[in-house]
Formats: sequence, C-alpha cells, structure tokens
Amino acid sequence: MSQELNQATVVAAMRHATGDVFSMMLGMEIQSLEAYRQPCKPERANGVIALIGLTGKWTGTGSLTCTGELARRISGRFLMSEFAAVDQEVLDAMGEITNMIIGNFKNALEEDAGPLGMSIPMVVFGHNFMAGTSQSVDWVVVPFACDGERLEVRACLSLQPEQPVRRRTLCVSGQ
Repeated sequence: MSQELNQATVVAAMRHATGDVFSMMLGMEIQSLEAYRQPCKPERANGVIALIGLTGKWTGTGSLTCTGELARRISGRFLMSEFAAVDQEVLDAMGEITNMIIGNFKNALEEDAGPLGMSIPMVVFGHNFMAGTSQSVDWVVVPFACDGERLEVRACLSLQPEQPVRRRTLCVSGQ
C-alpha cells in the first residue's frame, strides 16, 4: 500500500461529498475552486472550524472552515431558521453538516484506504485563535465559493505502521 493516498482521488471524494450535502441537504449551490496542499501546522483562524478524527490503517483529520456569517446562513438553511449570532445551535448544525461531508468523504475513500472510523465532531468559533492537528503530513484543501464567501474542506491522512498481533493467554483458576 502506498505511503500516500492519490491526491486526485482525495480531492474528487471531497468535492463529491461536499456537493452532495450542499445540494441535497441544504439546497445551496457551491462552486469548487482549485485544490491545493498546505503544511499541517497550527495556523491563525477566524470563524468556525469543525474537526473530525479519522482512524483505521490511515489516520488523520477532516475539517470544514468558514466565516461565522456563512456558518449562520448554512445552519439557517439546515434548520430552517434564522440566526443573529453564532450560538450553540449553529455550532451543533455545523458539526452535523461536517459529519455528513466527512462521513461521505470517508465512505468514498474506503475503497483505497480500507475501513475507516470517525470521531464525533468538535466545532470551535472565535477570532484570532490557533487550530491544528498533530499530523505531520500536508492538508489537502478543497475550497468552495458559497453564497459569496469561501468554505474550505480539508483532510490530512497518514498511513499507520502495521502493528504485530499479540496473542494473550487468559488463565482462570477456580476454587
């Protein structure tokens, strides 16, 4: 198995997963922009970032980032409501939307990466904060134009070394 997943496969899976969720669940149009790689290091952020851990032979993180304003509009479409501020409902909705996108992405990637598990999403909103992951591989970043703003879907995955299978013996004694 290659030490790196094919970037074209990763990008296509991210575009398809994001497009499906936005068209089917939100009734919103998005336009995919040019994908790129970015070093996987903490960086300054503003707005909403949702992170989901991925595990299996490949481990890493999938994420969605956007401004607070766009998060409010996306959440409003999802929950058929209006939000004056980024509150707990908006964060919960963005977590669920990220869960659907990264879940669809994960399912598409399993043909090449093998079975993958997902964590529950963690969603953060703020201004001038640092967000990062402990992965040492590059992020694959797929930006989208949505409702006049930018949304990014990202993933960084690394192949985990094979672990030897240990056999354990359980001894039970009775009286």
